[in-house]
Amino acid sequence: MAVKINNLVKFHTLLLLAGKPKHGYDIIKELEVMMQRKISAGQIYPFLRQLKENDYIDFKEEEEREKKVYFLTKQGKLFTKQMFAKFGELIHHAISDELITCAHCNCEIYKGGYKQKIKNKLLDFCCSSCANSYSKGGCC
Repeated sequence: MAVKINNLVKFHTLLLLAGKPKHGYDIIKELEVMMQRKISAGQIYPFLRQLKENDYIDFKEEEEREKKVYFLTKQGKLFTKQMFAKFGELIHHAISDELITCAHCNCEIYKGGYKQKIKNKLLDFCCSSCANSYSKGGCC
């Protein structure tokens, strides 16, 4: 059965596991802080079981109270990398109309940046170094 990441709880769970191994309880508590709402065990443990069945995660049992520490397997790391790339593409598409391009290095800027008037034209730059280089005809 394929694993579907069809809600933010699942996405954030992968994000947490990509950071470092976690107890199920820690995942729930960190999700509650991240998402600013109550997260139930019923939202997390079936998803963890599904990830385990697909060899995306594994766990080690700790002696104290038989707690399980979940971690990504090699396949799981690849899976999360693919999911993050898909999510990144969605975000890029969603914000693409708001991006500006640096007049010097052509990098895309979402927020901030630096504006400078050069030859009576107001130009967008990612930083003052690019603006200075551009005005001098140099490279970053």
